[in-house]
Amino acid sequence: MYVGFLGLGVMGQPMALNLARARTPLVVWNRSPARCAPLRALGAEVAASPAEVFDRAGVVVVMLADEDAMHSVLGRGTPDFAAHVAGNTVVHMGTTSPEYARGLAGEIRAAGGRYVEAPVSGSRVPAEQGQLVAMVAGDDQAVEPVRPLLALMCRETFRCGTGPGDALLMKLSVNLFLITLVTGLTEAFHFADRHGLDRRLFLEVVEAGPMASAVARMKAPKLLARDFAVQAAAADVLKNNRLVAGAARAAGVASPLLDVCHALFDETVAQGHGAEDMVAVLHALEARTDTGRRPAGREGPDAPGADGREARTDTGRRPVRTACSVPPTPPCR
Repeated sequence: MYVGFLGLGVMGQPMALNLARARTPLVVWNRSPARCAPLRALGAEVAASPAEVFDRAGVVVVMLADEDAMHSVLGRGTPDFAAHVAGNTVVHMGTTSPEYARGLAGEIRAAGGRYVEAPVSGSRVPAEQGQLVAMVAGDDQAVEPVRPLLALMCRETFRCGTGPGDALLMKLSVNLFLITLVTGLTEAFHFADRHGLDRRLFLEVVEAGPMASAVARMKAPKLLARDFAVQAAAADVLKNNRLVAGAARAAGVASPLLDVCHALFDETVAQGHGAEDMVAVLHALEARTDTGRRPAGREGPDAPGADGREARTDTGRRPVRTACSVPPTPPCR
């Protein structure tokens, strides 16, 4: 039986290519048909619609950009949805809110389908190399048959629970660390640069010390060359930032470092760099330095601190405000 694959973006296309190279019987669909060409060249069949993928495949991997895309492609809220998922296993490998995943899983199961949650950690290069890390949740009867497919795309797979949203919460935790890590590296690079230090030497010192990491090794050459070709797009990082912030608010968890990154990536995307790699946050840092301005709190209902309340975790204390602080994430009450 065929394996279906919906969504051939920056991550989805190399993931599907790894399945095709392993001679997996594959039927794929993407909103932009040109992205299907490399898969067709490797023997995958290209469907005319998502409905055709569900008709022909028993397991359907979904790697779509966001909740709106998933809602549209899966046909949620329409009579087609149940027909699509009934008897199929849907493997949700993208990143959405845990709340969205819980609703989706419930509807899939009610229609007679199976749901597996398997978001991945990694960017375009690890996806190309089959070196992603998967976080998996779902019933054993649904998860176990999918493991051989995950092994073709991922270096490691971690069981993160059985309930919908369990694996996504783990993914958001990992993303919080990644976002702050890359933003911190970029800010340090900018700091060294504006002090006239040898930027290459700075990066060599980082690599030689305890802060060395696979992420730093991947991003350092891009910073040095001002290479903003996408590995993980700034717009996607902003989306993930919002998801983490939403989960923090829902649990009443303080997230001050994330809030600063949230503001910086918001500025990066507003400056027109959303399609560039996440190290393009350098543009926002440079703009702040060049204008000499203090960062303004972002406006809008999803902005950290939009309702004027302070983040509180355990002690309920107010965070210390500095010249570089932004309004913190409010709790959900």
